[in-house]
Amino acid sequence: MFHLEKRLSRIFSIEKEMFKGLSSKLLKFPNSYQNTQIRQNAVQTVQIFINGTPVTVPSFYTASQALRDAKVVVPSFCYHERLSIAGNCRMCLIEVEGAWKPQVACALNVTKNMKIRTNSETVKKAQESVLEFTLVDHPLDCPICDQGGECDLQDITVRFGNDRSRFTDIHFEGKRAVEDKTLSPLIRAEMNRCIHCTRCIRFGAQICGVEVLGSTGRGHDMLVGTFVDKLFLSELSGNIVDLCPVGALTNIPYKFKARSWELKKANSIDVTDATGTNIILNYRFDRVLRVLPREHEEINQEWVSDKGRWAIDSLEMQRLVTPMKKAGSCCCPLEWDIALKEASEIIRAVPPDSVMAIAGPHTNVETLVACKDFLNMLGCENTYVERGLNYTGSGIDLRAAYSLTINMKDICHADKILLIGTNPRFEAPILNMWIRQAYKTNEADIFVIGPKCEYNYHVTYLGDSPAALPKANEPMLPAKNPLIFVGITQLETESGTKLMNAVAKLAASLKFAPKGWGIINIVTREASFAGALEAGWKPGALEVLKKTPPKVIISLGADDVFYDWNPPTSCKIIYIGFQGDRGAEFANLILPGSAYTEAGGIYLNMECRSQFAMPAVTPPGKARQDWKIIRALAEFCCLCLFYSDHSSLCTRLVQISPNFTCLGSYQAKLFPKLVAKMINPVAGGCETLDVDMKKMADYYCSDVFTYNSPTMVKTQKAAQEFENSHYFPA
Repeated sequence: MFHLEKRLSRIFSIEKEMFKGLSSKLLKFPNSYQNTQIRQNAVQTVQIFINGTPVTVPSFYTASQALRDAKVVVPSFCYHERLSIAGNCRMCLIEVEGAWKPQVACALNVTKNMKIRTNSETVKKAQESVLEFTLVDHPLDCPICDQGGECDLQDITVRFGNDRSRFTDIHFEGKRAVEDKTLSPLIRAEMNRCIHCTRCIRFGAQICGVEVLGSTGRGHDMLVGTFVDKLFLSELSGNIVDLCPVGALTNIPYKFKARSWELKKANSIDVTDATGTNIILNYRFDRVLRVLPREHEEINQEWVSDKGRWAIDSLEMQRLVTPMKKAGSCCCPLEWDIALKEASEIIRAVPPDSVMAIAGPHTNVETLVACKDFLNMLGCENTYVERGLNYTGSGIDLRAAYSLTINMKDICHADKILLIGTNPRFEAPILNMWIRQAYKTNEADIFVIGPKCEYNYHVTYLGDSPAALPKANEPMLPAKNPLIFVGITQLETESGTKLMNAVAKLAASLKFAPKGWGIINIVTREASFAGALEAGWKPGALEVLKKTPPKVIISLGADDVFYDWNPPTSCKIIYIGFQGDRGAEFANLILPGSAYTEAGGIYLNMECRSQFAMPAVTPPGKARQDWKIIRALAEFCCLCLFYSDHSSLCTRLVQISPNFTCLGSYQAKLFPKLVAKMINPVAGGCETLDVDMKKMADYYCSDVFTYNSPTMVKTQKAAQEFENSHYFPA
């Protein structure tokens, strides 16, 4: 026992010395944001040989990473570059000189002068054998499986498998039979097809932060699923369908609708939140059937939120397909020329100052610019967005006042994060994914001022009102890369000014933050918000409506504002949108517009990064693109907008803001410190901060668009029922 204790103390002393040495090295580069290039240059490299060819790779690489860098294809089922290494599919077997058996490439670190072979007979035989064992229990469901045509097991079997099998029904007991499970109203588990790659388990625990899925048993008897009768509900749950290399996890709303080779693709942008998630629209016969994530390293990596993936069935509900005029309690259909003439007469019958335009949450930049030009030519400046924002004198002139002041991908370098009146998990799931990454990989401490909500990381609650902000001084002061996220809904009230004054003082006291690191960030909600302010629209439509109601309102798909304000009978409303809801209910004249899947266009995300969404399908019925409707309406008002196609419209966009046509790249914010100096004098009391989406059930139906989605309504009901079950976490 004495020798064991002596040996352990020796080991601990060695580890302590190693930690001191490592700490001294890390202190030279304390800021990963500022010294990324220095760190990259400091990485040690080793030389290895792949199939006889010398290759230089970083010393921390695994053999699988080295092979991928060298463009050498090695089959794999369980490996995923954004998940931890499992090494349980045994498909990526390689031959390493000096090893007595094939090695697993994904779990093997490279060493100096390592000699790897991927094309030897030993490797080919090993890969064939592994595939043979994998296919033993896999059912022949390819004719009815939704994964057919984009199945990793099919592709790898064709390329690396054998055309013969030693397992027949005569000499073999038969296929594994497992009970199917419904993980949620969105995901069906056909577990007969499961090959035990455990990607879904790792994704749920590491990315979603929901440890619901797990495995029981071993080998032939291994089962992947929930231990108890529990639902897998997460704002990112749909991504496990994409991760599954076979058809074990099935997209229920898309089930049996189409085959992959029948679908066409269009690159688009998710408009259900303001993160600007890159997506692919799969469509057939002029109908959008499926949404998939599109890889973007700086925004969404390769994930998409559940609302962005499954709320598309809302596009087929309550669609406006023909111009209509209200007659009593009914709406009468019109032809376009008559409808535009009616609209022009309504507008010209009142003074220009009595006309007001309100932008909805899904309006693209082209429509915003065309509408503002139209009203400006009338002699009117009343263009507003639904969301209020009046805490600073800089208004809409400085982007830092209404956006993130940091590149989204740099959030993972933060070490202290303060959330004020926001729950990014449900308001912006992709933004929350980066925050969770900082929590897991950088051990960031996360503090919350606001109501208690469902977060998927550990948070420390400091209070529920701005009065609790002084409590954040002590834990935030030593931060090297601090971040403060403020919910946009907190800046609509009178107390928003007092809140931002306190936040600005806190940010100014954080002396260790590097130059160029944006501390204060505004979490916005609408896809059109940043684009509208960039185009010169003003925030606070509801406040203006209550103070001085206009005589004519042009609503660009704005519905939420009419839930809080009932227009007087003297107010005429022209509704331009694609979905009949509250705004269309009050409208005197309805002009059917296009959804984002039909019109595409430019959208600015919460970073104020411009991205272009391609149209996928044509508008239904007599619906037209929104900006073209406004262009035609201007002509009926005897005004001529000097653009008639998208190319000439882009010329106008450049005149307004070069950021509109500088697509894809992140634009650093100018004068972020000036915003704090221009905050209005302190006004309002310390109101208790509130958040709209506190729990999972609130997420699925949070706006007009998702209210009209049968899939989202069904999922919300399932989430509410799950809250009352015995297995719901307290």
